Amino acid sequence: MKLRNYEPDCVYNVKNLFEEKTGLKQKAESFRQERDQVNQSIRSAKSKEERETYISKAKHWKEQLRQVEEKLVKIESELVNQALLIPNDTHPQTPVGPEANAKILKTVGTPRRSSEFSLKDHLTIAENLDMVDFEQAALVTGSKFYYLKNGGAWLEFALTQYAMHKAASKGFTPVLAPDLVRTSIAYGCGFQPRKKEASQIYDVSTASTINTTAPKLCLVGTAEIPLAGMFAQKLLKEEELPKKLVGFSHSFRAEAGHGSAEERGLYRVHQFSKVELFTVTTPAQSEDMLQELRSLQEEMFSELGLCFRVLDMPTEELGASAYRKYDIEAWMPGKNGWGEISSTSNCTDYQTRRLDVRYLSSEFKENVGPKDVRVPWHIKEKWVNYCHTLNGTAMAIPRVIVALLETHQKKDGSVDIPLPLRKWIPNEPAVFKI
Repeated sequence: MKLRNYEPDCVYNVKNLFEEKTGLKQKAESFRQERDQVNQSIRSAKSKEERETYISKAKHWKEQLRQVEEKLVKIESELVNQALLIPNDTHPQTPVGPEANAKILKTVGTPRRSSEFSLKDHLTIAENLDMVDFEQAALVTGSKFYYLKNGGAWLEFALTQYAMHKAASKGFTPVLAPDLVRTSIAYGCGFQPRKKEASQIYDVSTASTINTTAPKLCLVGTAEIPLAGMFAQKLLKEEELPKKLVGFSHSFRAEAGHGSAEERGLYRVHQFSKVELFTVTTPAQSEDMLQELRSLQEEMFSELGLCFRVLDMPTEELGASAYRKYDIEAWMPGKNGWGEISSTSNCTDYQTRRLDVRYLSSEFKENVGPKDVRVPWHIKEKWVNYCHTLNGTAMAIPRVIVALLETHQKKDGSVDIPLPLRKWIPNEPAVFKI
């Protein structure tokens, strides 16, 4: 946890709370035994006075038990809250330290620099081509929101279609995911603030949920959350795995960035469209699946003509759920530097333990016998294991638009559209004209 820049307080809190819970459960069981003995004495009492004495004792033990059980509920709730703060384990080959310690695994393409003409940043290009409006969006909603219009709107649709079709061709099932989930699902996926951080989650409340026991809801930061939720509390069969999904949703993040020139425009915003890859595997399948997700990402960005590099991210950049994470950064001429456009993570059983996603081993049939035999759960359970989950960004639309506009800009102010996108743009133009 320290290597991942996490405060380890919650680990000791879990230990102490668990010990307190164990002590309270023992005390509660002791009080129940006392209560039951007194109740038995009430039934066998030989006089009214004796009966009244035992009834008084029964009330005493009932009240003692009530107090312990109330305290036990609070302890168990706090125990879960503290346990949820503990991050995943870390892959032994993961670099240690901050972002600067990321290991560059490969670089594809050559960074484009201002040689033929002075290269513009994406915001200048987009405004000249009437593709984006930040000023009016700030009036309507707030800073870091935007309108995409004309060529900007068509680019979003084209990138979405391209990513969905590309993933589907590799065996991924297409899903349109909800933008709203129960907060408990988001937390189960590892999307909750550390103790020293502000929450990046937009909580949602309505007149019907304020001051009620209705489940708390939040806007999703990525389709990974509702896609993981599709498998919550399910028992899958090993023969069904891996499950491969590609989902589209809007993503909402309260993070504002640090307001630098490098983050102006579309690079860091509060709402954006995103195509997400999500898989459920057995533990034996997850390492290979991580490489499969990464290969699909590299193939897409290569076809879009981007210069990019693949990074093995260090411990402090893993977040709560990732066991290992690869980032892909594209060269962005407008900032004369690299910018993250994608990532993929193996979360092992971190999310599935919290969401209760398990699978029944194929060995079950071999050892138990015919399908029609009803098997008691305690016998079946020995062949039940937790699944692994993995996720990867297929297309974070705004950041890919940034990279496309800056990479494929032309001297006359127009932009070349990569061939794979043209069929989804009206009249199949090869350029955006001013």
